[in-house]
Amino acid sequence: MSRIGRKPIQVPNGVNVNLENNVITVKGPKGTLSRELHKDMKVSFAENVISVERPSDNKIHRSLHGTTRSVVANMVNGVTEGYFKNLELVGVGYRANKTGDKLVLSVGYSHPVEFVPEKGIEFEVPAQNKIVVKGIDKELVGAVAAKIRAVREPEPYKGKGIKYENERILRKEGKAGKKK
Repeated sequence: MSRIGRKPIQVPNGVNVNLENNVITVKGPKGTLSRELHKDMKVSFAENVISVERPSDNKIHRSLHGTTRSVVANMVNGVTEGYFKNLELVGVGYRANKTGDKLVLSVGYSHPVEFVPEKGIEFEVPAQNKIVVKGIDKELVGAVAAKIRAVREPEPYKGKGIKYENERILRKEGKAGKKK
């Protein structure tokens, strides 16, 4: 039995859960999320508790059990608290600005790089070298943060680039000079 999959999900007050066929819709104070789950997984909702069960011990059902439970738990957590990713810009002249809804990055290219937020995503720029990506969908927040990081990934010699807040960059030693 999956240790993650068998844990029940407590639904806080103010969150509505709707199950129709294999589509789950979770509505909370921060918004609404909807997702189609695998047809074999049995999801039930009763007395503010969501539980996920698998029909058999087949390998596919075992692998889907914990994943389905985690996806549903992330949806409930997203509509109540939300998710965020913090990014840092490291490098001389590297900075971020927010113009309207757009995020504008100056990261050493001949032109500024603009990001228009996807639906459900919000950018914050608390300082010129810090970016916060916020949203209710954990998967989408992570994907947008990865796209921003991919604009200028941290390089291993000086560490310049866009990195996650707690990311450690493995440094390489520079080129050795000629010995006389």
